[in-house]
Amino acid sequence: MLQLVINSREEWNETSQEFVYTKGQTLQLEHSLVSISKWESKWCKPFLSKDQKTPEETLDYIRCMTITQNVDPKVYEMLTMDHVQQVNDYIESPMTATYVREMPGPKSREIITSELIYYWMISYNIPFECQKWHLNRLLTLIRVCSIKNAPAKKHSSRDIMSRNAALNAARRQQMNSKG
Repeated sequence: MLQLVINSREEWNETSQEFVYTKGQTLQLEHSLVSISKWESKWCKPFLSKDQKTPEETLDYIRCMTITQNVDPKVYEMLTMDHVQQVNDYIESPMTATYVREMPGPKSREIITSELIYYWMISYNIPFECQKWHLNRLLTLIRVCSIKNAPAKKHSSRDIMSRNAALNAARRQQMNSKG
């Protein structure tokens, strides 16, 4: 969980000719599958894409990440570039000690959406409470499940032939036979 401290602010409103006070607040944020689902349902596009997010989309994702109750909407207007950088650093953090080496070969061009991640959770029997985990941790768990559930790697015909030759040689020696 990430906590952002938003300081109180005092501004002059030109229209009403008075000072406007906005109370600060501490926001608790979670980068999770739940947050992505909320964002994708509003924007109708995949969050996990290479496309750059607009400032409006980024700010809205921060709203979707917020788990603090009763947040004044004006607080989001008070976010600084430092706050946005903290959010980006938090999103990119692995949040796990497990490292999965990328396998060589062609990369999948499948578009990853929240529904696809939910499908993976169901297919690997991952409990739904994990939807609130940091997304990178959940995706690492899904990768580990995929690797552990993959069929055993088949041996090449060369490996099989050399193993059989070694077995035959051992049997010939054991039986004192030449063939």
